Amino acid sequence: MAFSIKNPGLATTVQDQGRVGYYNVGIPQSGSMDQYSAELGNALVGNPATDAVLECTYLGPVLVTDADAIVAITGAPVEVKVNGETQPQWTRLQLSAGDELSFGVIQGGTRYYIAVRGGIDVPVVLGSRSTYTLGGIGGLNGRKLEAGDVVPVGAPRGEVPGVEEMPDAFRPSFDKAQSVRIVMGLYDHRLTDTGKDNLLNGEWKVTPVADRMGLRYSGPGVEWKEREQPFGAGSDPSNIVDAGYAVGSIQIPGGTQPIILHRDAVSGGGYAMVATVISADMDLVARAAPGTVTTFVVVSQDEAIGARKERAELRTKAWEAVGAKP
Repeated sequence: MAFSIKNPGLATTVQDQGRVGYYNVGIPQSGSMDQYSAELGNALVGNPATDAVLECTYLGPVLVTDADAIVAITGAPVEVKVNGETQPQWTRLQLSAGDELSFGVIQGGTRYYIAVRGGIDVPVVLGSRSTYTLGGIGGLNGRKLEAGDVVPVGAPRGEVPGVEEMPDAFRPSFDKAQSVRIVMGLYDHRLTDTGKDNLLNGEWKVTPVADRMGLRYSGPGVEWKEREQPFGAGSDPSNIVDAGYAVGSIQIPGGTQPIILHRDAVSGGGYAMVATVISADMDLVARAAPGTVTTFVVVSQDEAIGARKERAELRTKAWEAVGAKP
């Protein structure tokens, strides 16, 4: 079976859990920005966690199925329509051949996900079906969807879970204020005391300059210690000669607007990284719409590892709640 794309929406791409193992050669992991929401869509329709879904940004697509299909829409709150009739999110939906799936206005967050039983069946590239548009690899022809595209769906595997709806306790929230946990370093020593205080005690808002590569924030700015820049570094105190970037790294070019690097970020460059968002909070960051007020909270590496374990346990419980296995 397949979906025919009547309208692609703003930026709809194929994503899965990501392309791991190639960051050292400049190819980012990509994958769903909000991994948790995407995975729970797969749980509802009886797919493995690794199956590919459609990631929709703000304005979703209009698509038609050429065969009976089982889908679930998860992630940011949005009006879901089947043949013009409103349907619930976080619930398994049955489509018949010829049915049209469309969406209204997003009501919070930035991205929502279409999981279909059988998974989106585009070719695997470097171990993943995820789209990396800047590199033109993965997904459907290495790009976001366009009108007229036909998106193939794989054959179902396993049983359909016994529970149709994800319990409220396991659905993420899409608040207008966030506390994001970070681990300081590698270059936080380059900040003045005032700079650190502004970063950690100031309020920062997500700007409209936010995409799959990273999110830019506005706020009080920071201060960098003055120094004679080494040969090969730029003239600004936030510049370094060069370094590899961890996923989730926070840069503050010019000491004004922090940028959190996300799933499609480049793997290295010449900006100092003052902190890194812990892995357990990367989905949280992905849910932040422009205007979201954000504060950064410092945690230790042990606390970050503990948070990762808690996230994994929550994920397992969510799958079990609908009678599915990752």
